[in-house]
Amino acid sequence: MSDLAIELHWQRAEPALETGTYSNAHAVHYNSTHEMQVDAAPDWGGNPAHTNPEQALAAALSSCHMMTFLALCAKAGWPVASYHDYAEARLGKNAKGQMSVTRIDLNPVVRFDTGFAVADSALAEMQHRAHRYCFIANTLADSVEINVN
Repeated sequence: MSDLAIELHWQRAEPALETGTYSNAHAVHYNSTHEMQVDAAPDWGGNPAHTNPEQALAAALSSCHMMTFLALCAKAGWPVASYHDYAEARLGKNAKGQMSVTRIDLNPVVRFDTGFAVADSALAEMQHRAHRYCFIANTLADSVEINVN
């Protein structure tokens, strides 16, 4: 298998690690070439200019779903011209009463080459097939909602 690792680095800038006084801001490195600044979600005191883990989870799911969808469309001969998604991670309490990402909504919009069309039901079925085969979706189990536009 390929290397699916990241490197994460955080260093305290404050004199002491005390509740409510330190920054969660850190860097995540992908493939030793790309660095992303990450922090807690703004509701938890993070910098809104930085990515947060909940957004990263939604991005991973959205990206995996799209790549799976495109592979299925290529096999079916569907000429996808563009794909856009608005993915939203929702926070709440899980069945154990713990804070978690309780749901991720995907809202894919697919455009095909001029002159090609499929029935809405066929498009919805292809999106649901993509969800069934997506590695990240399989990891997250039942917390994903796909709203086909």
